[in-house]
Amino acid sequence: MSFNHKDIEAKWQKHWEKQKLYNAKDADEPKEKFYVLVEFPYPSGDGLHVGHCRSYTALDIVARKARMDGKNVLFPIGFDAFGLPTENYAIKNKIHPREATDKNIANFTRQLKSVGFSFDWSRVVDTTDTNYYKWTQWIFLQFFKKGLAYQADIAINWCPSCKIGLANEEVVNGGCERCGTTAERRQKKQWMLAITKYAQRLLDDLDTVDYLPRIKIQQQNWIGRSEGAEVDFDVTGSEKKIRVFTTRPDTLFGCTYTVLSPEHSLIEELKPKIQNWDEVEKYISDAAKKSDLERTELAKEKTGVKLKGVSAINPVNNEEIPIFIADYVLASYGTGAIMAVPAHDERDYEFAEKFGIEIRKVVQAPEGNEDKCFTGDGTAFNSGEFDGLSTPKFKKKITEWLEKEKAGKGTVNFKLRDWVFSRQRYWGEPIPIVHCEKCGAVSLEEKDLPLTLPHVESYEPTDTGDSPLAAIEDWVNCECPKCGEPAKRETDTMPNWAGSSWYFLRYVDPQNNEAFADSEKLKYWTPVDLYNGGMEHTVLHLLYSRFWHKFLFDEKLVPTTEPYKKRISHGMILGPDGEKMSKSRGNVVNPDEIVEKFGADTLRVYEMFIGPFDQAAPWSEQGVVGVRKFLEKVWRLTEKEIFQCTDDKCYIKVSREFKSLVHKTVKKVTEDIENRRFNTAVSQLMIFVNEASKLKQIPQVGFEKFLTLLAPFVPHLAEEIWQEKLGKESSIHLATWPEYDPELAKDEKIELVIQINGKVRNTIKVSADIAKDEALKLAKESEKIQKWLGGNEIKKEIFVPGKLVNFVV
Repeated sequence: MSFNHKDIEAKWQKHWEKQKLYNAKDADEPKEKFYVLVEFPYPSGDGLHVGHCRSYTALDIVARKARMDGKNVLFPIGFDAFGLPTENYAIKNKIHPREATDKNIANFTRQLKSVGFSFDWSRVVDTTDTNYYKWTQWIFLQFFKKGLAYQADIAINWCPSCKIGLANEEVVNGGCERCGTTAERRQKKQWMLAITKYAQRLLDDLDTVDYLPRIKIQQQNWIGRSEGAEVDFDVTGSEKKIRVFTTRPDTLFGCTYTVLSPEHSLIEELKPKIQNWDEVEKYISDAAKKSDLERTELAKEKTGVKLKGVSAINPVNNEEIPIFIADYVLASYGTGAIMAVPAHDERDYEFAEKFGIEIRKVVQAPEGNEDKCFTGDGTAFNSGEFDGLSTPKFKKKITEWLEKEKAGKGTVNFKLRDWVFSRQRYWGEPIPIVHCEKCGAVSLEEKDLPLTLPHVESYEPTDTGDSPLAAIEDWVNCECPKCGEPAKRETDTMPNWAGSSWYFLRYVDPQNNEAFADSEKLKYWTPVDLYNGGMEHTVLHLLYSRFWHKFLFDEKLVPTTEPYKKRISHGMILGPDGEKMSKSRGNVVNPDEIVEKFGADTLRVYEMFIGPFDQAAPWSEQGVVGVRKFLEKVWRLTEKEIFQCTDDKCYIKVSREFKSLVHKTVKKVTEDIENRRFNTAVSQLMIFVNEASKLKQIPQVGFEKFLTLLAPFVPHLAEEIWQEKLGKESSIHLATWPEYDPELAKDEKIELVIQINGKVRNTIKVSADIAKDEALKLAKESEKIQKWLGGNEIKKEIFVPGKLVNFVV
């Protein structure tokens, strides 16, 4: 007998929503709080995909178990809806971004509810809602008041097709991530956030949180702290200096040229002295058409132009050395200039080889290392009075010398740059700043927030590179809030990173009109206990939200220095062909189709069973069918006699083995959920069902424990059996999570691994509590092991209880 998943799932979804079963209770002191967070989705026109479902199902399971453990659970959802994708979708479909956003959110909401996620729907946030972005603007003004939001003329990535400025993260393989057009470099005034002022704290506080090791490494690498020295090189016939940052000041005697980035301000200042200006100008123009990624690609051929007519002077030996410009040096890193030591830096070596520049070795490699370009630590030579010093000692001594000679100083550098915060587009939060000729940049008064987007018919990007808002004169022209004189509004908008940098705080108190969240509610709910998302967001989104949170902590607006206690990530679901899902490949799987044909419970279990949660896995229709068969097997258990009983004595009618299986299943599923081994938890549930299917009678006490374990994975079917078949009056999702007896959960038999010299040569089934002497005896008697021993003398016998025997011969 099969079950009708459509009727069952629709019935219980309506029931749960009516009962407000999953709504969190603020400051419910008797209960321990548990705040579990998923990355809120971008409501694209394509709708929800099965990749979303993997993350949401996993954390839904965690949230449901936490409720059954008696915790007050906050499991919210919202929509990150500003940004270029919606704007492009609206332009393509000739509808307003507001209309597109509302339509997409409605579709996403329908889809999310159809899968049965236990979100608290009373706390939904939408970053495009004026009641939400009022507070995004308010937080921006706090940055502005503290001098952490400022304007600067910088080189930005520009998409000539979308006619929009792009952040570095929006440039993929040198092109615009949306349309693929090659990005150019343009100088433009931009709003910046001074995230670099928090660089060291963002690094240090990684020690205070529980993030996956690879996530911490990503954060550390992006911040990129390096210790070294700033060194000043004089320029011949000029009062100007070239300042470089280097982590290897010990190699200064091997510096045979310097390199400026094509954007370096010194180039224009030296123009009168540069004899090949036309050649230099053309190179600068060509470099502007390349992305940072293209320019720094290690495998690409190095290009550059020598500045004829000027030279730099090496401060340690007063040698004149050539100055080049080359696009592998970026204005955004360090000082935008480098000292080049080709004997001890691979990029410099390739460049020197191409342009015929001297390669001078000054670090003696350890014996046996004959590399043409040695980049490691060694001993100084060809370095004057510093010869013979080890690399660490030389770094210290040369830095002291530079400071004494006023030619440089020891310093710390960060790869992290200040955050380019403005975008030249319509669909984003307006920046609440007014530009006045008399007063400069002036913030709106807080009582005038939110500054709402004007409703316009035309919101396409402009040919000038300005935001479409710049063309709306009656919106742009205004009075200065400070002096009352005519002024103009800022027409750039915020990036979609803005709304996602603090959304987890708004979930705590989403209806508040007096503050972004109540301080007592923040104190109760934050920090987030568990946060999961895709690996693509464990760098920038995570960094930005940590930065905003630290700033708010400094302003005494939040109670914790870090927003998230624990951060994890999930592997991607690939198409059936093993490739990343995309419309162009035609391998996208729509969850609607799976829910319609097989049911939401089938989709949920399959997404958890597909493989280890943190690893990528290909979709398989055959696998979905297999999971559906498993659920039908669960349903058929209700056809058996489930005899009434309330304690473990009832198992006597069945067997001690089944009683043990119940306790093993409770232990395994409990531990697997806690450790996010969802696939092996499902495997254990399948083992239980297979064994239970062999019985004519099933004790109710065991069956109920099984159902409560199943419920977080299979909420609809478990609820149907619980209430309709077993006659329970309250929801299974309010039941208590079962406990297990450690003795009964022990394996009676185990596979004992037998090794010889550390290599596995056999396994034998033995009693789980087997003693050492008995284990060694049985291992030696094994035919395979006798063959491998071959009469050799056993020098050592190692026994690891419950696991292995190892003979050292």
